[in-house]
Amino acid sequence: MSETANEPATPNACVVVPAYNEARRIGGVVSAIRHHVPDVFVVDDGSDDDTATAAEAAGAQVLRQERNQGKGVALQTGFRHAMQGAYAVVISMDADGQHNPDDIPRFLKAYARTGIPVLLGNRMTHLREMPLLRRWTNRVMSAMISRVMGQYVPDTQCGFRLFRYDVLPFLNAESHRFAAESEMLLHLSDRGFRIDSVRISVIYRDEQSKIHPVRDAVRFFRMLHHYRSNRRGFS
Repeated sequence: MSETANEPATPNACVVVPAYNEARRIGGVVSAIRHHVPDVFVVDDGSDDDTATAAEAAGAQVLRQERNQGKGVALQTGFRHAMQGAYAVVISMDADGQHNPDDIPRFLKAYARTGIPVLLGNRMTHLREMPLLRRWTNRVMSAMISRVMGQYVPDTQCGFRLFRYDVLPFLNAESHRFAAESEMLLHLSDRGFRIDSVRISVIYRDEQSKIHPVRDAVRFFRMLHHYRSNRRGFS
């Protein structure tokens, strides 16, 4: 991508993609990402299919975890690896094809324009395309996390995110699975990092979400209770 004299330079970026049994889609996802960002790190979270092979064939560097440990652990593995490179920003995306890689330039341009260290994809402008249960869950959880953080983020559950390089050391979470993404935001907010949003498109096909509505909701509320308890203990 070229810049004119009136446009800020595009930041050097890489993309981290946690993946579990996504052999059917990961190749296409990686290929589409590499149209915008050449360096893609796929974290194979203990898959028992050909996820790793398909990702490598599409041009990704694969980081393998021997057993399935959850999205939160896979993300942290990818972030630690990204910290070894000279990247200005790191983008995280899901492996199931729901995130449109053509939205990557939106994140890069928003960061280049504003310098905001944490940008989250916002799918809530496409509510008609979002399944009803997911729409309700996103609204409730986003409202709760925003209230605790003290800054409004309309879609805290979106895994399409951009992080500035100096944010990476603080992307720690005790939660191992989907609740980890919310916990990361809480820790970043505690450290005073500004969090904002970028409007993105949504792609819902025939894939089955790996989020279990009841089990992962319980994990979310458990994480939030633990976080609040610890924060009260240190206040």
